[in-house]
Amino acid sequence: MNLSKERIYDKLYREMFRIRLFEETVLENFSKGVFAGTTHTYLGQEANAVGILSHIQPMDVVFSNHRCHGHFLASGGDMRALFAELMGRITGVCGGRGGSQHLQWGNFYSNGVQGGIVPVATGMALAEKFKNSSSLTVVFLGDGTLGEGVVYESLNMASLWGAPILFVLENNHIAQTTPSDAAVSGEIGTRFRAFGIPVKELASSDVMEIEAMAEKIILRVRLKCAPCALILHTQRFGPHSKGDDTRSAEEIEKIRQEHDPIQILAVQLNEEIRKAIESDVGKEVANAFNLALEDPLPSEKSTEAI
Repeated sequence: MNLSKERIYDKLYREMFRIRLFEETVLENFSKGVFAGTTHTYLGQEANAVGILSHIQPMDVVFSNHRCHGHFLASGGDMRALFAELMGRITGVCGGRGGSQHLQWGNFYSNGVQGGIVPVATGMALAEKFKNSSSLTVVFLGDGTLGEGVVYESLNMASLWGAPILFVLENNHIAQTTPSDAAVSGEIGTRFRAFGIPVKELASSDVMEIEAMAEKIILRVRLKCAPCALILHTQRFGPHSKGDDTRSAEEIEKIRQEHDPIQILAVQLNEEIRKAIESDVGKEVANAFNLALEDPLPSEKSTEAI
């Protein structure tokens, strides 16, 4: 059933706003000792996950990296289970054992090993092809991963063997604290073209633009049963992890003013509907957080089976 433009706007806004509030809640509560380990939030990049993953089908595979919360939620993952995972609760996505970076839920996977996700995702795509399924794989990587040799080995094999995979490179222009122009030479797109992989690029935080481009490129991967790449030139608002941000407050504020996907779509919505969505999502996030807080931690008996 085709949705009206207004209903599509509402749906995409709700999904992005859920990610935004989830991540803000995580950062706000980390300093209070609620969460353990570390975390890498998706603040500012919400339009990428929502725009792309609105086109995946239940049998498709999604592989994410260390900055995975937005991808997980946009894939349909349960928010309470994600909060619980970050808290180390037994009700978490992986029973509290994976933490922020290492998730497995249905056909969703994430791993914090730099570049290590790319060969695994490529192998998954090939496995689905060999099974004669109609599944494709979407793998998210960042500009900081381009220094890993295993990425290029994977691109070579994906191209040679016709893996049905979409490589989504989220270029947020900074790898931890190193600007991409100090670490990535040449043009990013040529890295994929060198292996005969078609590339589309988009410099936008507008979820509607991303959604429209993703629809076409995902359809191409599915019909051609061959790899493609989508490079999204994006911006992150938060630090790399909890607090390692060397950018000035003025620079971050400028990025927020010019590239906030929430604000870009908000002006397209009916104000009353927008406020209702924000109220609903606010209650949903608060409820999921509070329920996860009440969930049990692993007992000595439960950890014996690990």
